[in-house]
Amino acid sequence: MKVLIVGGSGFLGGELVRQARAAGHDVAATHLTRPGDADGVQWRPLDVRRRDEVAALADDVWPDVVVNAAYRQSDWAITADGAAHVALAAAATGARLVHVSSDAVFSGAAVHYDETCEPDPVNAYGAAKAAAETAVKAIAPRAVIARTSLIIGDGGSPQETRVHDLAAGRREGVLFTDDIRCPVHVADLAAALLELAASDRAGVHHVAGPDAVSRYELGLLIAERDGLDPAALRTGTRAADGPPGPLDVRLDCRTTQARLHTTLRGVREFLTQRG
Repeated sequence: MKVLIVGGSGFLGGELVRQARAAGHDVAATHLTRPGDADGVQWRPLDVRRRDEVAALADDVWPDVVVNAAYRQSDWAITADGAAHVALAAAATGARLVHVSSDAVFSGAAVHYDETCEPDPVNAYGAAKAAAETAVKAIAPRAVIARTSLIIGDGGSPQETRVHDLAAGRREGVLFTDDIRCPVHVADLAAALLELAASDRAGVHHVAGPDAVSRYELGLLIAERDGLDPAALRTGTRAADGPPGPLDVRLDCRTTQARLHTTLRGVREFLTQRG
């Protein structure tokens, strides 16, 4: 199977590349500024904001599956317009599309959200992700839209880097006690996305862990695993100290998990040991 991973040089994209190669797939992956370091991959530069570039690349690669993991929180054109361009290119080549979305599409007012819940974003990033979902549904109705939460790894994720920097005093800031999410391990998420890509599933799927924790609780788990001083992690609240954004958002993934062979582990499980 030929797989095109858009955003392949990112944290999630890199794991998708690794797992797709390990499964024996023919993999092409895109980067905006610099390619990833995986061997045996056709690395291609791509700016998803340019519809013509996306169409030309898809026409050249002619993939069976496209996984769109490209986004930038501060850039509507990448997150929203780019998703539409990728969906158009996938539809034009007949490729199956898996689009990675986010729990940021929700306000947190309902706390618990299953796959039937409609987006009600409260900040620009959530609005861009919601717009991307709308575009994907309209352009590629058989696509998978996979909403996920905070993505954690074995030391390489932005969340883990932030905790290390705060503990070492390399940056100022706090970890919110009122900002609650359902973190997922990057390996579990990538495996689930590739499993969905190989299935005949369509529509919205929730792919996150079963444990709901605050960003501060997540920081303490990372500190314990990595031998950091938890006392160095200062607390605050998003309501008082942070930019506008959803507070308590818990993705209900039971329906999707029941259809997957991949187990979506909880953060309290996968942060007790590396890997």
